[in-house]
Amino acid sequence: MAMPRALAPLRHPAYRVLAAVLVLALLTQGLWAIAMVWQVVALGGDPGSLSLVAGLNAGGMLGTTLVGGALADRVPQRLLLLTVSLLQGCAVSVAAVLSLTGVLEVGHLAVVALVDGVALGLFYPAYSALVPALVPEGDLLAVNGLEGAVRPVLGQAAGPALAGLLVAAYSPGAALAVTAAVAFLAAGCALALPATPVRRKAAVDGAEPGLLADVREGFRYMLATRWLLTTLLFAAAMTLVFMGPLEVLVPFAIADAGGGPSQHAWVLAAFGIGGALGSLLVASLRLPRRYLTVMNLLWGVGCLPMVAFGLTTDLGILLAATAVVGGTLQAGMVIWGTLLQRRVPPALLGRVSSLDFFVSLSLMPLSMALAGPLSQLVGLTGAFLVAGLAPLLFAVVAIAAGRLPADELAHPLDVPAAVPVEETPAPPAAWMGADGAGNVPAREGEPWPS
Repeated sequence: MAMPRALAPLRHPAYRVLAAVLVLALLTQGLWAIAMVWQVVALGGDPGSLSLVAGLNAGGMLGTTLVGGALADRVPQRLLLLTVSLLQGCAVSVAAVLSLTGVLEVGHLAVVALVDGVALGLFYPAYSALVPALVPEGDLLAVNGLEGAVRPVLGQAAGPALAGLLVAAYSPGAALAVTAAVAFLAAGCALALPATPVRRKAAVDGAEPGLLADVREGFRYMLATRWLLTTLLFAAAMTLVFMGPLEVLVPFAIADAGGGPSQHAWVLAAFGIGGALGSLLVASLRLPRRYLTVMNLLWGVGCLPMVAFGLTTDLGILLAATAVVGGTLQAGMVIWGTLLQRRVPPALLGRVSSLDFFVSLSLMPLSMALAGPLSQLVGLTGAFLVAGLAPLLFAVVAIAAGRLPADELAHPLDVPAAVPVEETPAPPAAWMGADGAGNVPAREGEPWPS
């Protein structure tokens, strides 16, 4: 029997190993998220202590993601994935030992959280840059669909659930020990990955540019590539108006509907299940001809159901609305991941992946901070109307201002990988590679016309 399209990448042995690394990495983070929270509680920490630990974790991740992107383009990605897993395993092992021996303090846990965040900042760019080196171009959409399906299942459901059971049955220290063990398993899988060459241009004069020069080159490419910059700015604006209400205000809407923590958990589960189903659906289809337009509209239209949280208290409707939001947002992410892997030159993919993460999430802390004051100013209904309606407006503006319909017609991705696309030759650019392997379509990466 033929393998389902969404599972087709698993026929490649190298990708099966990489998929195992991803699965174990996601499980590690799901375990850590809950074990860390309940370890702070067990130590008698207050919300301020938890904010310190969680803030250092997020800060370490954001602080190293740009450097992580530069490293992913100059260091073998297999080595980076191995380093990330070993860092996490060693750091969390220290926390587990200190916890089980009764000498762990919040300060110790904060340092471990910082190291874990630093490691995460290195993981995503390296993983994203390695995928197209191991998987044929025609299977990239399915790869991103699989990732979009397993991410919420493991990171938001299985990992946290397992950690909760371990904390309840034994202790937070036991949950931390299992977290470390899973990280070491990920390191073992990373060690089994095949070696792949670094796909970047060798220095002409023999002088290797520094990391900061590499980061600047990534920024220059982003600023010169209209579809990339437009989409990232749209994602940042959507994050500003959407993520705060989703994370901060949804629990209050559920409380107004007569629900509590259990109902909140159902809503989060619906979001994750919807995301998994949306990912698998898109992975089972061909990449749409109008991929940029479809992707941005999926994100914009997908936020519309958020208005339900401001208009009804029916829990069934809220669950359905959250599932639709999760499904459409994750469906767009599958297209986005495939787009980056197919249109960004291989020598720049690590840096562009890190910029994707950094820019699109740059306004999330501000969104969280503004959600409460916004709800006090316009009420929950007004805040959820903004969260649901504004992204669609942003999407329409991005499509028009970025000239995305013309761009996607000029650079079709719905053709078989073996069929060359007629393109106007473009002059060589620094990011195209010495052998032309990183060549990009005409006008790709060129400065915007005045």
